[in-house]
Amino acid sequence: MTAVSWLSPSTGEPEPRGPEGLARPSRSTTNPMDRIVLLLGRGLSAALLLAVGGSHLLLWFVGYGAIPRIGVSFLANAAGALFLAAAMIAVRPRHVPLTAALGGLFIAGTLGALTLALTVGLFGFVDELTTPLVPTTLVLELAGVAVLTTTAVVTTRILRVR
Repeated sequence: MTAVSWLSPSTGEPEPRGPEGLARPSRSTTNPMDRIVLLLGRGLSAALLLAVGGSHLLLWFVGYGAIPRIGVSFLANAAGALFLAAAMIAVRPRHVPLTAALGGLFIAGTLGALTLALTVGLFGFVDELTTPLVPTTLVLELAGVAVLTTTAVVTTRILRVR
C-alpha cells in the first residue's frame, strides 16, 4: 500500500512514499539542460501560436473580417491561438507534449486552410500569394508546425526518461 504523506516542493502535488515510509525519487527533478529545453520549447511554441493568431487578427481588422465565413474563421483562429499559447505556458510539464501536439495540429489546420485558399479556394474565396502578409503567414505557420512538433516529441522523451 502506498501512503501519501508530504507535498513535493517543486510541484505542490502529493508524493507517494514506499512501504518503508521512505520517499521515492521525485519525478520532477531534471538536469538543468532538460529544464532549459522545456522552457525554450514552451516559449517558442507560445510565441509562434501568438504570432499566427495575431496575423489572423490583423488581417481580420484590415478587411478579411468582411468576407463571409472567412472573417469568422480568422477571428476564431486568433482566439484559438491565444487559448493554446496560454495553455502552453500554464500547463504542468507533464501536459506540455499534449498541448504542443494540439497546437501543432491547430497550426497545421490553419496552414491547410491557407493552402486551399491559395489553390482551389476556400468557402468560395481564392487568395493570392502576392496578397500582403500571405508569405509571412506561410513562414510563420511552417515554423509553427515544425517547432510545436519538435516540442511535443522532445518533451515526451525528456519526461519519459525521468
